[in-house]
Amino acid sequence: MYRQIVIHPDDRYLQQIVWRDNPSKQLQAYQLNTVTYGTSSAPFLATRCLQQLGLECTDDKVAQVIIHDFYVDDLLTGGDDINEVTDLRRKVTSTLASAHMVLQKWKSNESQLVSENDISPLDLNIGGFEPTKTLGLGWQSHTDQLCFPIGGLFSGRTKRDMLSVISQIFDPLGLLSPCVIKMKMLLQQLWLLKLSWDEQLTPEISKMWAEIIVDLPKLNTLRIPRRVICDSPSWFEFHIFSDASERAYGAYLYVRSVNDQGEVLIQLLMAKSRVAPLKPITIPRLELCGALVGARLYQKVVASLRQQAKRTFFWTDSSIVLGWLKVLPSKLQPFVRNRVAKILEKTGNCEWRHVPTECNPADHISRGVSCKDISSMSKWWSGPEFLKKEVSHWPANFLSINHELPEIKSSNVILHGILHSSNNEDLGGNKLIEFKRFSKYTRLNRTVAYVLRFINNCRKQSVHGPLSNQELQTALNVIIRISQSESFEEYTMLIKNKSLPTKSPLHKFNVFLDDNKIMRVGGRLENSDYCYEKKHPILIQSTHYFTKLLFNYEHIRLMHAGPQLMLATIREMYWPIRGRNLARSCYRQCIRCNRMKGKTISPIMGNLPHQRILSGFPFQNIGLDYAGPIQSVSRHGRGCKIVKVYIAIFICFATKSIHLELVGDLTSNTFILALRRFMSRRGKPLNIYSDNGTSFVGAYNDISKFIKTYCNSLSEVMANDGINFHFIPPYSPQFAGLAEAGSDGVSRVADTKTSTGIVRRSFSKICPLPEPEESG
Repeated sequence: MYRQIVIHPDDRYLQQIVWRDNPSKQLQAYQLNTVTYGTSSAPFLATRCLQQLGLECTDDKVAQVIIHDFYVDDLLTGGDDINEVTDLRRKVTSTLASAHMVLQKWKSNESQLVSENDISPLDLNIGGFEPTKTLGLGWQSHTDQLCFPIGGLFSGRTKRDMLSVISQIFDPLGLLSPCVIKMKMLLQQLWLLKLSWDEQLTPEISKMWAEIIVDLPKLNTLRIPRRVICDSPSWFEFHIFSDASERAYGAYLYVRSVNDQGEVLIQLLMAKSRVAPLKPITIPRLELCGALVGARLYQKVVASLRQQAKRTFFWTDSSIVLGWLKVLPSKLQPFVRNRVAKILEKTGNCEWRHVPTECNPADHISRGVSCKDISSMSKWWSGPEFLKKEVSHWPANFLSINHELPEIKSSNVILHGILHSSNNEDLGGNKLIEFKRFSKYTRLNRTVAYVLRFINNCRKQSVHGPLSNQELQTALNVIIRISQSESFEEYTMLIKNKSLPTKSPLHKFNVFLDDNKIMRVGGRLENSDYCYEKKHPILIQSTHYFTKLLFNYEHIRLMHAGPQLMLATIREMYWPIRGRNLARSCYRQCIRCNRMKGKTISPIMGNLPHQRILSGFPFQNIGLDYAGPIQSVSRHGRGCKIVKVYIAIFICFATKSIHLELVGDLTSNTFILALRRFMSRRGKPLNIYSDNGTSFVGAYNDISKFIKTYCNSLSEVMANDGINFHFIPPYSPQFAGLAEAGSDGVSRVADTKTSTGIVRRSFSKICPLPEPEESG
């Protein structure tokens, strides 16, 4: 089949092989022009080309056969009339032959449709591609029966051997489910024993497995009619039975066909079984899982068949499952709700009925049977006896559903304590409200208010219309009482007029109960002019869910206020224990506040100057500034007076070392003296950096003027001596260097003593003097 499909020339380079006919020849590379085994796209390309033949076929019936009746390269189809099938074979063969896909190895239950050359083995290997019959569903064409060719020697020493034996039973329709499920349940026990794949079985498991192995070859003699409907059926129905036990669950689908004479034929079409999970689960839940398997089985059969059943019935012996299917899924717990919703979605137009346990054939799939007994179970192959009768003889569909079904969510916000109490103010210690069902403070308050209105309307004259402020306040009092009873053990003691223990954490609050049985803080503001709520705030616990709803409500009401404002507002009426932490948490968890919160911009710092990252001696490049002024005592002259002095700070750019010098005033002379002291101890720096302080600028001008005057004097001396001096610009404006050069043009370093001390100067080579003229 693959070799009949040509690959596009642009893609053939992806299919290259190396080949030679003789080991003495050189290797040559070939490109494969057709679809090749082993590539991932080969099955799709072959199947897609087959589908394209059906799409391009002008005969609708032939097109439907090519599109829907092929299983890879095997065709499984048929009809009710021999002439019709003969014509169908001719047309399908010619259509596929146009693409060089020749059909061969024909098999049929009618000898006229098969030539002598096509008669070969009686086993049709459906679903298996192995050369042996290890996997495959057998079909005896002369008797039109299905069989299970199971051969080979079976062993059962390890878990791997057990799984290998179970995998050899290829049963796509699930007809052997009662036998296979028994082996799967035994295999599941090995997981409970935590045995490895190659570990020896326990004696008990080994004995039970040996009994199964002995009866397994008897499945070779099992014969199942392929046809599931009667001759000339006027209509047919689907009947799906489901059941479950503690160890397994599953479902069966029967076809009930009736002809014009009223003859009824019931035949098993398909079944599906599953092992119950290792985690313990209730029987009603397993029954529901079995019903879901039946719904999926029905959906798969309907999608595969071209004819629709007249009616479909689902049968179960679980009254709880039937009750769940009649309840809105939103009222059920998540596990049941999800499965009920799927069942109703897949079986919307079907009818669910109750079947007694003794009449339910699905009982075999939930408990399992031996291989030697399955052939004699008529109820398994032909369904229950009541299906062969009229509908009036079927089990009664009337079923009284208990209103107290399991897995039902509680729809009452207020529990029975508040509904049966004669005095709402005495509802102290009971847990009456499911606080976590609410996401907003206002919804909680209004829900409780409506419940209290309903109670009052049942007792006296009815009240209608919007909720009043009094009703909302009464509901709030009930909420506060219940939250305090859940948060503090001391509340029950106060209700019973008992004194609090000395080690109680509420003892310091001097708590008491007001007229509404609400616990308040005593405090020391009794003589103040504040209102009663501020004098004695209501005590609440910050970890309670009601307190969190209250903080969220106040945070939004105050236009997303911060923690401090939120806490201050709440303390006007309540006193939350550890309320500051809750206020901060509420503020941090607010999405809008996080999005609108201002962010501090951290600018990226610039690169460091070149002098800051040079390696060298300390104080080679320095920064200079004054600190002060500071007060100092001066004893110059008569008496003692307070003067201002400053501190000159010298900082090394490389090592961050600091040198401090005391400066008496802000004059340039004083600074020059401090600079001399600095260089006497630390050495002469190359560069000095400072701001434009008057003392620094004045010192710079004095030093520059002195160097210029001194250089002019030296130039006059050199002119008289025939020697030229050239001034070399210094590294820094504060310093200058002098270079001395002889007639040989070699530069020398000259040190000049100035008022600031000896300064090291840079030097460079001086150009030699021109040669004197001959006349001179």
